[in-house]
Amino acid sequence: MKIQLSEHFTYQKLLRFTLPSIAMMIFTSVYGVVDGFFVSNYVGKTSFAAVNFIMPFLQILGAVGFMLGTGGSALIAKTMGEGDDEKAKRLFSLFVYVTFLIGIGIGVIGLFCIRPIASVLGASGEMLNGCVEYGRCILIALPFFMLQVEFQSFFVTAEKPQLGFLMTVASGVMNMTLDALFMAVFEWGLIGAAAATAISQTLGTLLALFYFFRPNTSRLRLTKAAFDGNALLKASVNGSSELMTGISMSLVSMLYNMQLMKYAGESGVAAYGVLMYVGFIFFAAFIGYSVGTAPVTGFHYGAGNHAELKNILKKSAVVIGAFSLIMLALSEVLAWPLSNFFVGYDEELMELTLRGFEIYSFSFLLAGVPIFGSSFFTALNNGLVSAMISFLRTLVFQIAAVLILPLFFGMDGIWFSIVVAECMAMLITFLFVFGMRKKYHYL
Repeated sequence: MKIQLSEHFTYQKLLRFTLPSIAMMIFTSVYGVVDGFFVSNYVGKTSFAAVNFIMPFLQILGAVGFMLGTGGSALIAKTMGEGDDEKAKRLFSLFVYVTFLIGIGIGVIGLFCIRPIASVLGASGEMLNGCVEYGRCILIALPFFMLQVEFQSFFVTAEKPQLGFLMTVASGVMNMTLDALFMAVFEWGLIGAAAATAISQTLGTLLALFYFFRPNTSRLRLTKAAFDGNALLKASVNGSSELMTGISMSLVSMLYNMQLMKYAGESGVAAYGVLMYVGFIFFAAFIGYSVGTAPVTGFHYGAGNHAELKNILKKSAVVIGAFSLIMLALSEVLAWPLSNFFVGYDEELMELTLRGFEIYSFSFLLAGVPIFGSSFFTALNNGLVSAMISFLRTLVFQIAAVLILPLFFGMDGIWFSIVVAECMAMLITFLFVFGMRKKYHYL
């Protein structure tokens, strides 16, 4: 039975409504992990390090899609809560068209900048060539990647999260199949990995465009749209926290890679890559839940339903707490099999990765609170508070920790940096939630 944004949400309804978004985010992360597996096992450690080294730069370029997706969804959901569905459709169309054009422009610039940027960051020789080879192929499909990220939010706002999940599955299965074909069978190396990703992203986006361009049963459809600078500004400001998250996490990943190159060379970057792949999956559950609940929060905020805002926040606190405990336990249990899956062919690298897991796992106990908190304030159309949480969590705390802690603890200090940063971000989120309670009446 279809669940509408206007309903009262029990735990069962909340989990049913958000499950497709959670599954969609996790599945997206899983097929990224499969990419890493094939590159590591069929192309080699240096190529695996190259992919993880250049990936943060590529994610920065794609973060605009996440910004307009989350910020735009909050504005669309608020507009629907106010009863103006036609305006919501026009806004939706505007965000999609503008994102595609921005993606073309950024992609062209990225093609020319990728080699000097990878070189400045510290890549050289075979690793530098791998960064450029992989990155340029991915950048060709950047407009489709940005729209794919954006549609993950828009499908939820359109009250079709299950359809968004199915399209993500189709894209993911295509990526994994092409990975096996291009790398294991045809032996195309990094070009094969990049081509598989680019083709799958394009397929997923074209399916979504086909659905929204035609008459459909959702609350959104692509129509004619006049340029609305004010709406774009509001969506950009409101989604700035997600943009900040994407950019900050990528910048911090670059810094981590530079520190790891200093303390452990390519092996350190490869070990960090394994942790990031696992982190993507676990953090995806928090992000998926946050994306799934955001339109609900935005709708009831627009409708002035304070009782339901209290209900959503209270139940979300319980769900996030349960997720956190489960993820900590899973990460400790799965540390060895996951490390062996990626780097079992190299004993020294395996040992380094396992040590990282022992420490890094505790970040899963803490990260859910700031991830949800930032999304919650985005849904309330408070881009400033949302951006502050993201800025402190993904940039300030992490940079300070990764620069200072290794001076005292060496390699362990790099792994501890993530845990310390998440702990500080959790405390800051609690302060913002408590401090803004009278303005939004959610407590």
